[in-house]
Amino acid sequence: MSLRSQTARIKPPALRRGDTIGIVAPASNIKREALAAGCERLTTLGYKPFYFDSIFEKDLYFAGSTERRARELEEMFLRDDVRAIICARGGYGANYLPGVLDRLKIERHPKIFCGYSDNTTLLTYFADAAGFVTFHAPMAAKDFAREDGVDLASWEAALTGVAQWELGLGPDSGVKPLVTGSGEGILYGGCLSMLVASLGTPYEIQTADTILFVEDVAAKPYQIDRMLMQLKLAGKLTEVRGLVFGEMLECVQHPEQGYTLEDVVLRIVGDLGVPVAYGLRSGHVSRQNITLPIGVNAALTVDSEVSLKILEAATTPGAATSRGAKS
Repeated sequence: MSLRSQTARIKPPALRRGDTIGIVAPASNIKREALAAGCERLTTLGYKPFYFDSIFEKDLYFAGSTERRARELEEMFLRDDVRAIICARGGYGANYLPGVLDRLKIERHPKIFCGYSDNTTLLTYFADAAGFVTFHAPMAAKDFAREDGVDLASWEAALTGVAQWELGLGPDSGVKPLVTGSGEGILYGGCLSMLVASLGTPYEIQTADTILFVEDVAAKPYQIDRMLMQLKLAGKLTEVRGLVFGEMLECVQHPEQGYTLEDVVLRIVGDLGVPVAYGLRSGHVSRQNITLPIGVNAALTVDSEVSLKILEAATTPGAATSRGAKS
């Protein structure tokens, strides 16, 4: 897999009210009622959700065969009526796709691509190999299906092309400073389990000169320790400019454990000499999922409070879509 420079990614066209959003299921199978709820919320927000009926197919724990999932994704990139693509959910199975996707089709039609969890594989693959900005962002049958599931301020700033913006990470945000300092780099990352799973494959993550974001869910502290150590031993933390951890939901050994996950994290990354923050709500979160653009310049400052500034627009102005699609 040929890789692009961390600083030379294409920005997809911006999203506007009235645009069609294609919904895909690259990993596990989905529930109709959850997708319907997500589509209703997207419609309320002014978008036109669209999906193929084949999205409901099942093959073991997958949303249909590898071939079905790959062709669905390619078709959404090729359609000129689809402005953005959102994953329905994560689960497992996105790692089957990079080896069978026609990458040239996707490279020639860069679009907003949103997801998290297992879809981290596709976020980093499109960013590194296809060379365009992607989005660690809410999913249709998950966050959009919940009353308080989406942080709309970051969603709109990231996808509509705001030139510079800052995440509100004050005392009420749940974000904690772990190691003070400041750094600038390319915002990058996703689900820790999937980042580690890329090592030794043709789709290995590229972390040099990044503000690296990592998050996970329901992993015990020793498992988080093991995965972070694997990244460290693989040299993937050597050239990072900063680290931001997610909310890390349910990442406990047992309710009465005598240590925090922050303690575990600091044992591994506290000596890197870069700023480290903990608790950013993006990915697996309790509420209001924050959208993070993967592949743009960002500045992290960790002091008594934490600041994460996006230093450039993640999308570019584009012509309005010309024909509609029905869901």
